[in-house]
Amino acid sequence: MNPLFDPRSHFNLANLCTMANITAGLTAAYLVSEGRFAQAALFAWIGGAFDIFDGKIARKFGLSNEFGIQLDSYADFLTFVLVPVFFLFKGVYSELTGAWFALGAVASVYYVISGVRRLIQFNLNASPGSVGKYFVGVTTPLGAILLWLVWLANVYGIFPAPLVVVAMFVIGALLNSKVKVPHP
Repeated sequence: MNPLFDPRSHFNLANLCTMANITAGLTAAYLVSEGRFAQAALFAWIGGAFDIFDGKIARKFGLSNEFGIQLDSYADFLTFVLVPVFFLFKGVYSELTGAWFALGAVASVYYVISGVRRLIQFNLNASPGSVGKYFVGVTTPLGAILLWLVWLANVYGIFPAPLVVVAMFVIGALLNSKVKVPHP
């Protein structure tokens, strides 16, 4: 059997898309560290596209497996949890001093822990090949989109840095809320 379409293969087509998501997330993290935010955002969105493709390919070709579920969560953690936190820390929190900087650091850690908890809980409840009608709690990709919107609002002078800190706490809480988000 062709390993690209073998659900037992760690290198099947769906998992290769997930690995492309990881590659895009790593590239985005590097670009943020260099202060190249527009390019970093592009790679984060590319990672998001691969996140959509991996699930659709896994379901269409019956490639879902436990390895893929775990791999997808690692990719989501990098691209949709760490990269947005790096964006805010490098691009916004550098404006903060004193207590607000400390609170920004706490908000970042809270968001990361919320994202990890959400992904672990998802993995514990996931079954290969099954898809519910909705997610419980804001997904990490949606959380990332919300954080990038907050970042953009800061860039364009709509959200001052302290409000960004508050938004990060709120979005972190939404990751583990009971809000129902329709599955695309």
